[in-house]
Amino acid sequence: MVKPINLALVALAGITFACGGGEKTSETTSTPVVVAPAKEISLEEKHQDDPIYIKGLAKLKTSDCTSCHMVERKIVGPSYADVAAKYEATDENIDMLAKKVVEGGVGTWGEIPMTPHPAVSMEDAKDMVRYILLLK
Repeated sequence: MVKPINLALVALAGITFACGGGEKTSETTSTPVVVAPAKEISLEEKHQDDPIYIKGLAKLKTSDCTSCHMVERKIVGPSYADVAAKYEATDENIDMLAKKVVEGGVGTWGEIPMTPHPAVSMEDAKDMVRYILLLK
């Protein structure tokens, strides 16, 4: 025989559980946060206020470099961005690349030679190279 008190406790537990007793859970709904993708900016926009960029670009504009090179696209020679990706901006690389600008070269980027630019001073060539190496 079941004692009435045990029956009452079982009934009370059943009612409590059925009425939402037991574990408390909080149901919260959150609104997903939508993050807008970052606006793509060109390498030129990224560095337009940098003094090295300004000085080097001014010197490049007075040269014939743009007939074979573009900032982000290969034409005859590699893009400036490709050169920047290949070389770190160390003094040794700046000197070596400036020498190639002045003396010309062939083989690093294929078989099409880069013509020499003996009228460009080594200091101007270094300014141009510093500008190019910014374009990562």
